[in-house]
Amino acid sequence: MTTLWDTTGTDVVKALAESRRAAGFVASGVALTLVVVANEKHVSAAEEAASIAAAAHPCRLLIVVRRQIEAPMPRLDAEISVGGRLGPGEAVVMRMYGRLAAHAESVTLPLLAPDVPVVTWWHGEPPERIAYDPLGVFADRRVTDAREAADPIAALHGRAEDYAPGDTDLGWSRTTPWRTLLAGAFDTVIGRPTSVKVITAPRNVTGTLLVGWLRSRLGLEVDLQETAKRGIAEVTVEIDDGTTISVVRQDSHHAILRRTGVPDRIQPLARRSLGEQLAEEIKRLDPDQPYGEALGAATGLTGLNQRSPFRTHVWKDPMPTATPATTS
Repeated sequence: MTTLWDTTGTDVVKALAESRRAAGFVASGVALTLVVVANEKHVSAAEEAASIAAAAHPCRLLIVVRRQIEAPMPRLDAEISVGGRLGPGEAVVMRMYGRLAAHAESVTLPLLAPDVPVVTWWHGEPPERIAYDPLGVFADRRVTDAREAADPIAALHGRAEDYAPGDTDLGWSRTTPWRTLLAGAFDTVIGRPTSVKVITAPRNVTGTLLVGWLRSRLGLEVDLQETAKRGIAEVTVEIDDGTTISVVRQDSHHAILRRTGVPDRIQPLARRSLGEQLAEEIKRLDPDQPYGEALGAATGLTGLNQRSPFRTHVWKDPMPTATPATTS
């Protein structure tokens, strides 16, 4: 591991090249560049999740920590490792101070692995608009987590209004086990669904996206009910031949699959770690059209997948504007 204090972007590029040569690392094995945006308070959790994803998908990992943006002097500290604590590949952790933190792309762009897609993940509250952050503008895939916002459902609506093909949210990844169980339960169903009920915790992003997915797939309105339990508790689908299919969470690892005329079955329904959720999202590097359809159905917006996948950076100064002094 190489640590650089009060350094420059040029020195970081040189140190990474030297570390790669010393480790005999082959760049052709890198499938993507994963850019992680985190704050200092939660950087350890972000590193842990990113290292799990990096172990599943060979990548160059760039972690950007914006610190003390109000500092009077810009400064860059960097930690470089190849095959170290952050996974088997190349990793650079950059802590940026002062105005440099507002221009993180100036250091990050030269470090991108050549000729591979770029995925940017914001650990924590997502940006108001992705166009405000150049680290999202140059990415092919952009991963947010609306659950981390102060108002998760409002943040999800914001993601829909700001959506461009290539965007996704970890709330969508959390629906995958539920979607898998429900899709499998329909394998031998002949009739057509007539009604759907979802019971979930209040203001739950994953539950809201699952409702959107069911609306977009089945063409039905979904009866959304709230519960004091954590996350999604139950999904019930009525079929026109009198069959009822329901998936009820039993504990943090299992669910009960009930179907009319068939004995109840215990099915795996584990709550996955943040790193496993991120690994699923970076597995797909093209636009996730089912997510776009589910997000649109959940928020009442249409045509999300027909939008342009390209964004133009919109400058927004992250520093609060000082109120000019007045004289009397």
